[in-house]
Amino acid sequence: MNGVSEKPALLNVAGLGAYLADSGKPLLRDVSFSIGEGESVGLLGQSGSGKSLTSLAVTGLLPASIRAEGSVILAGHEIIGSTEGALNTIRGRDVSLVFQEPAAALDPLMKIERQIALPLKKHFGLRGAELRERVYSLLEEVKLTEIRRIAASLPSEISGGQKQRAAIALALAASPRLLIADEPTSSADAHIQRQLIELIQDTAKARGMAVLFISHDIAAVRKIAEKILVMKDGRIVETGSTEDIINDPRCEYTRLLLNCARELDLSLKKEGPP
Repeated sequence: MNGVSEKPALLNVAGLGAYLADSGKPLLRDVSFSIGEGESVGLLGQSGSGKSLTSLAVTGLLPASIRAEGSVILAGHEIIGSTEGALNTIRGRDVSLVFQEPAAALDPLMKIERQIALPLKKHFGLRGAELRERVYSLLEEVKLTEIRRIAASLPSEISGGQKQRAAIALALAASPRLLIADEPTSSADAHIQRQLIELIQDTAKARGMAVLFISHDIAAVRKIAEKILVMKDGRIVETGSTEDIINDPRCEYTRLLLNCARELDLSLKKEGPP
C-alpha cells in the first residue's frame, strides 16, 4: 500500500465470508483488511456492494439468517463465533457504530439523557451528578447547543441533525477505540454533511480513535480517510492510500466510481443552486 504508514493493528479482518444460511448464497467473499490504532479508513462502494454487511460482521451483529466464516480480530478478540455475552463486553468499549439513520440507534421512547447514561453506567459505573455532567459533556463534544433541553427531550422532539449528533454522542459514550460510521451523512443536507464529517474528524483526532467511514460518497471519504478500501459485489477490489486511489486508481470499477462522481459534480455546478 504505497504511501500508507503502517500502524499497530486494532482490527484485522482475514478471509471474511458471509452466506445466506438457508441457500448458501455468498454475500461477502474473502474480505481482508486491517485498521491501525488511530487510523481513519474509508470503505467505498455502490449500494449493495457489501459495505454495511461488513460493518455488521465486524461488530458481531449479523442476523441469524447469515452465516459468517473467516477471522475478525478486534482489539485482540475474535469476533466470528464469539458468544453474545463476550460481544457485549467488546461493543461500546472497543467498537461503536453510527448508522445512517439515527432511529437505528436511538430509542424513540427514551429521553436522550437516559440513553447516553446507560453505557456510562455499564462501563464506568457513573451515578448521580457525575453521570449527568458526563452526559452533558458528551453532548457538548458533538457540538450541540441547548444541552439541557436536548438531554431532556425524546428523539422526536429534536431535529434530524440534532438526532444524528446525539447518536454520535451515544456511540462515543464508552470511549471506543474504533468508531464505525455507516453512511452517517447521507440523509443530511450538504451543510449538515460537512459539519458531521468535521465532527467525526475532530473527535477522532482528539481521542486518538480509529475510524471506519463507510460511504458511496467519494468526496466525503476523501475528506476523512487516510486509506481507502473499494468494495464491489462483496469483495475488496482495491486498497491504497486515499490520494493514490483518487489520483491513480488501478481497478476499472474504481475508475468508474470516480468518473461518475466527477460527472455528477460538474452537472451540479452547471445547474447552480436551486
